[in-house]
Amino acid sequence: MARRARRHDPDRRHRIVDAAVRVVERDGIAGLSHRAVAAEADVPLGSTTYHFTDRDDLLTAALRRVNDAWLGWFEAWVGDVPPDEPPAEAAVRLLDDCLGPRREQTRLEYELYFAGLTRPAVRPLAARCLDDMAALLRPLVPDEHTARAVIALLDGLLIELLLTGRPHDRDRTREAFARLLPGTRTGSPGAASTG
Repeated sequence: MARRARRHDPDRRHRIVDAAVRVVERDGIAGLSHRAVAAEADVPLGSTTYHFTDRDDLLTAALRRVNDAWLGWFEAWVGDVPPDEPPAEAAVRLLDDCLGPRREQTRLEYELYFAGLTRPAVRPLAARCLDDMAALLRPLVPDEHTARAVIALLDGLLIELLLTGRPHDRDRTREAFARLLPGTRTGSPGAASTG
């Protein structure tokens, strides 16, 4: 006789959030619904409405999950920047990662991030992500204002390149960051520092 499925399912909420992230990744925010998430998570529809009262609640949970993953990756990336690497060169590597092996993840992050433009429930999470990034970046830059300017420049370049599909112009990135961060070299990698 087959065993009946247990009612106790402590990981169900976690699986529903994972499913919400996959739905947004595959179908965009417009495709996010309790029904789509329930099907993706292979749970009854009542489970999604029990854990998440409405669509914004699902969207917020998905953004929180994506933000946590992004911030974990960003923190590790900041920690791995060699002490003698010019910040402009580190920025080139970051964009290469975000537009190369992490491209789909980067696209998903921005899709959820921009949901805050029309969904007020999402705005506090998006703002907190920016604050957390600024705090994580502080070991590499002189002050918080510079950290926020670096994040704004990173965002601007990534959004432009994702929208246009243009290739990453590494020299342009180096030049932009060299202007923002004093003491960075503007030449190609391996060029002698002028300091």
